[in-house]
Amino acid sequence: MTARVEFFFDLSSPWTRLAFHNLPDVLDRAGVTAVYRPILVGGVFNAVNPAVYAAREQADNRRLQHSWKTLKDWARLAGVPMNFPSEWHPAKSIAAMRFCCALEEDQAALVRFARGAFASYFDRQENLDDPAVLAAVADAEALDGAALAAAAGNDAVKARLRANTDEVITRGGYGSPTIFVDREDMYFGNDQLPLVEAALKRNLP
Repeated sequence: MTARVEFFFDLSSPWTRLAFHNLPDVLDRAGVTAVYRPILVGGVFNAVNPAVYAAREQADNRRLQHSWKTLKDWARLAGVPMNFPSEWHPAKSIAAMRFCCALEEDQAALVRFARGAFASYFDRQENLDDPAVLAAVADAEALDGAALAAAAGNDAVKARLRANTDEVITRGGYGSPTIFVDREDMYFGNDQLPLVEAALKRNLP
């Protein structure tokens, strides 16, 4: 199978958690694979989508309030636990995303770690910014948590996270998850996965 999909993601996003869960079925039906690309969504918001922060500060924001209900509805439909928001929301995700970048060359390991980290934050309400929590997640996924924590502090890993974030901004992204089909065709969020699937079927290689 050919990797025709790029999935730029940040572990702190509940909508990304849903898309991450739902994407494999889309890929299987289309007969393709994805490349998972860790980013820092806060860096994206700072650069091109600062309105996200303003919306969070509006206590009477009806759209934001309704989005929590919609999030739970999507989670129920997908059969995914969504014990959110927690005391750690909004999460600082830089440590978690450096862990992910340290695994980016091993996509299978990255997917395992991301799956475990999503469950840690959105199911068990653990602190996504705590390196000890992240190392425990890695250990539970048969990865070396201590070694991964050390690797996450390397300058090359930090640079990779910045480069991935800059890349998604340059290519038009404004949040997480940002999904590309065949490099140029961009989609955003869990609710656009049906459009991703349609594009994969429409644009057969």
